[in-house]
Amino acid sequence: DKTVSLRKDLSEMHEWITQAEEEYLERDFEYKTPDELQKAVEELKRAKEEALQKEVKVKLITDSVNNFIAKAPPAAHEALKKELDVLITSYQQLCSRLNGKWKTLEEVWACWHELLSYLDAENKWLNEIELKLKATENVQGGAEEISESLDSLERLMRHPEDNRNQIRELAQTLTDGGILDELINEKLEKFNTRWEELQQEAVRRQKSLEQSIQSAQETDKTLRLIQESLAVIDKQLTAYTADRVDAAQVPQEAQ
Repeated sequence: DKTVSLRKDLSEMHEWITQAEEEYLERDFEYKTPDELQKAVEELKRAKEEALQKEVKVKLITDSVNNFIAKAPPAAHEALKKELDVLITSYQQLCSRLNGKWKTLEEVWACWHELLSYLDAENKWLNEIELKLKATENVQGGAEEISESLDSLERLMRHPEDNRNQIRELAQTLTDGGILDELINEKLEKFNTRWEELQQEAVRRQKSLEQSIQSAQETDKTLRLIQESLAVIDKQLTAYTADRVDAAQVPQEAQ
């Protein structure tokens, strides 16, 4: 009987749709590692593609039902047509939901990699700060050399907050959805601790360099005054020597 055959096709297709919904849309997913997240993205992509391939079967069932309805007596029309309408609606909803969930997970995957990219950039900057702090640990020379070291450290510290803000926002987006939350919190805690420590050390180093500059400037000033004083004395002594003045004949300080 053609009606029985058509209802069997409709039933099998309904079963497949129900199974797909349970497997990919109604099951609770937990993404605790990047591997789990990547696997979920790939699974949903395959499910979406498999659902699209079923479009041919749905079309064949639709054509078969419509052809049967065109030839069958009106009494057989209504129930079969209703079953077909339900199937088409369920199939379209499944495709839409699978595609939507796949796109969402694709965005989440991209969000995770964007977070890693910003963390990598900021950690490279923190590496530069570490190297700069080591280079300015024992600066030798006068006020000018120390001032150059201070300027180079301050230039490096004038780093925009944009990347750090992006890290916070991306991490919040992911952890709010319960995605990779433990891993992200661990990475953020490590990054923020390192950031704070290096910031504090940089501030201490800036103050230390500023004090060193002040001390060097005072030393330079003292040396300049001594040199000026020595120059005056040297001039006086040169004049005395030229005039063949005996040491006993000049003021006590000149002696």
